[in-house]
Amino acid sequence: MSENTIGRHLTDLGTLTARPWAFLIVILYGGLWLLFWPETLDPHGFVTLIVWAMTLFIQRAQYRDTQALHAKLDELLRVEGAARNDLMRIDEEQPERIEEHRAAGNDPRKH
Repeated sequence: MSENTIGRHLTDLGTLTARPWAFLIVILYGGLWLLFWPETLDPHGFVTLIVWAMTLFIQRAQYRDTQALHAKLDELLRVEGAARNDLMRIDEEQPERIEEHRAAGNDPRKH
């Protein structure tokens, strides 16, 4: 498996964890834990579930903010005639590719 493939899977996993069903998985996991191994669900176990849920809350909030920002920027790119069309779908690229694009765009020798 190439580094690009692994990167794509990690990005997709991050996007999936921002979906509402991810919270259902935490609840289901906690319920199954309580059902099958109640003796191991001590305060440390509850903290584990809370940390997992809080991580998903943070991921969801960041995803929402990112999507809102992208929607606003997409609209600005659509209405600005001088904007480059190749930027419209850059959010579908891997983070490393976006960093390369930004670095090339910020180089004054490239203009």
